Amino acid sequence: MKKVFYLKTCDTCRKILAQFDLTGWEIREIKKEPVTESELAEMYEKTQSYEALFSKKSTQIKQRGLEVKSLTENDFKDLLLDHYSFLKRPVFTTDEQIFVGNDKKNLEELKMFFGV
Repeated sequence: MKKVFYLKTCDTCRKILAQFDLTGWEIREIKKEPVTESELAEMYEKTQSYEALFSKKSTQIKQRGLEVKSLTENDFKDLLLDHYSFLKRPVFTTDEQIFVGNDKKNLEELKMFFGV
């Protein structure tokens, strides 16, 4: 199954999604329909790291007074399940692959995947 997890209020997410033909993809707005524990487990299987899925730019970090450097993998997992803004986005996932976030390297790999 091919899924995209994004935030509709994020201009960067919208710009990235607009670049690709997402026919046949399940497109999930994570504020309205947060990531489930089983979906997060699937993402973890592909990344082998909850930290890799964690957005260190989330406004929740400051609001909660979190010290990111002191967080464990379990802490990252719990935070990802607790609030949608902790997920680095967008996340494109297929049965075999995952593309997380909007950094340049990830976007280049995503373009290659889509043949753009």
